[in-house]
Amino acid sequence: MKVTLLSTYHLNGGAGVAATRLHRALRKAGGQSTLLVERESTPEPGVVGLAESALQKQWATARFALDRLSFVPYEKNKSVRFHFSPATIGANLSGHPAVKEADVLHLHWTNFGFLSLTGLRKLVRSGKPVVWTLHDMWAFTGGCHYARGCTHFRHACGQCPYLRQPIPHDLSNRVFEQKLDILREANRLHIVTPSRWLAQEALSSKLLGRFPITTIPNTLDQGVFRPIEKAEAGRQLGLPDTGRPRLLFGSFNTTDPRKGFRYFADALHRLHTHWPTLQPEILVFGKGATHDANALPYPIRQLGVLTNEADIVAAYNAADALVVPSLEDNLPNTVVESMACGTPVVGFRTGGIPELIEHTQTGYLSTVGSAAELADGLAFVLNHPNPTTMRQQARQFAQRQLAEDVVAQAHLRLYQTLLHS
Repeated sequence: MKVTLLSTYHLNGGAGVAATRLHRALRKAGGQSTLLVERESTPEPGVVGLAESALQKQWATARFALDRLSFVPYEKNKSVRFHFSPATIGANLSGHPAVKEADVLHLHWTNFGFLSLTGLRKLVRSGKPVVWTLHDMWAFTGGCHYARGCTHFRHACGQCPYLRQPIPHDLSNRVFEQKLDILREANRLHIVTPSRWLAQEALSSKLLGRFPITTIPNTLDQGVFRPIEKAEAGRQLGLPDTGRPRLLFGSFNTTDPRKGFRYFADALHRLHTHWPTLQPEILVFGKGATHDANALPYPIRQLGVLTNEADIVAAYNAADALVVPSLEDNLPNTVVESMACGTPVVGFRTGGIPELIEHTQTGYLSTVGSAAELADGLAFVLNHPNPTTMRQQARQFAQRQLAEDVVAQAHLRLYQTLLHS
């Protein structure tokens, strides 16, 4: 059985990393997996880049630019430019050998000029079983990746808050209707969601409500993401031993408002006021400079973009807790990675985050948007009488629920079921 996974990115972004980790897990389990991406980040067995020659790479860049430019006339402002995808531009993936030779097609995150709606229709019409793992809400909305409280997708999009002129028959409505038309032909489509939260959102939608949905979490190599000594982790990152506890914040884009750094900043001020004896230092990794960094009451160390897995592992192990104040999220890789490293997580009770954190056992869950409760969570972890127990419980959860063999076998069983149905 040959399976081809399709993902815009290879080792960039949370969805690209999640797709690559699944590809590796499938191959370790004996599956015949190919991962088709826009371009390889680095050579890897079974990974095929759509853009290989210089000309193909130029055309890939052009597709990305055209895809983004197609939305500019409609966007409310620049802040939403990368939060909505009309999917009018894409490559002809249906003619690629990796697609033609596959027994099962497995879509992941395919936006930004990789797969257009026209291309999606061709894949649906191929007659092959199609699995679609959702990494955000885009598959069942009129174009937004996260609805941010809007529920139009349950009936029909229109009057979209991301658009400059939100009217009943706006761009979101047209994209929604085009998706609806495509999905009418999807007789062999099965949806996978990494979180139960996203499954419920998809089931409530008009676009995907009629399709079977299975929840399978993201995975990772727990021989790589594992506990190491805190002092060793600090030395690897070049961190001086100040004796302070450390709080870690990380994201692909730390300036994305959805990731909630401003709530973390507010929580730190509250922590400083109500627990003055706690004097943590703050570690931040990811793209972009956090906007309140200079105003924080504690020292902050910007680790930048960490591309080496050993450095990422060191960052989790150097910290006493990971802080995830996301306002909306599916199943963040940062939480999955932190748990595997045995580092407790403090976050908001939103999306799939509560499915990974057992409150007061492996971390702390706070009400969404409450900086006061987030500060309580930081204090709880930093004052915990037995932090070793909490770290052990986090690691044990990852071993039970997120192991490569567990996740790979769940997918292989699904592929076999679809092939024989």
